[in-house]
Amino acid sequence: MRDSATHPWTIEAEPAGSPVARALLREYYTDVADRYYVLHEGRRSTPREIDEGVAGYPLGDLAPPRGELLVARRDGEPAGCAGVRLLDAGTAELKQVFVRPGSRGRGAADALLRAAEATAARLGAGRIRLDTRLDLTEAVALYRRHGYAEIAPYRFDDPYAEVYFEKLLTAATDGGPPNGTAPPPIW
Repeated sequence: MRDSATHPWTIEAEPAGSPVARALLREYYTDVADRYYVLHEGRRSTPREIDEGVAGYPLGDLAPPRGELLVARRDGEPAGCAGVRLLDAGTAELKQVFVRPGSRGRGAADALLRAAEATAARLGAGRIRLDTRLDLTEAVALYRRHGYAEIAPYRFDDPYAEVYFEKLLTAATDGGPPNGTAPPPIW
């Protein structure tokens, strides 16, 4: 395993319809669907369920000027993604945070989250929100570790959302990332 300080993650915007983005979003959807079905029905998702779920996701929400899909790469290889979209002029929403299993535990999720927060601030948001499921324990821990606080539901159109989080963003005076954090090594 390489040290992230000497071989940093690169985080860059990616068109949501690109082959790389589509592959990562499909892997994300498969991961969360399989976890749900195993927990609640004792089975994995079917290819048809994955196809329907992926086809139903509005990729346009993750495109400029009101959104962005970020992709983490190490040594040029895509390893994960995170989406940001504006809900209104001051509120962004974090979507589809995913890191491929072989890249987990190496700082990619932290780098993606910092980049997503910086993107939300650049889009003009003063806060960022998200919803997730309680069985996605790694995600819940990630958000709490990064200062997200649990809030009351802010939307009611996702029957799978069980917990909601929010973080206030404070852009640095030089236009850098929120909350005075240092940016990821390259992005």
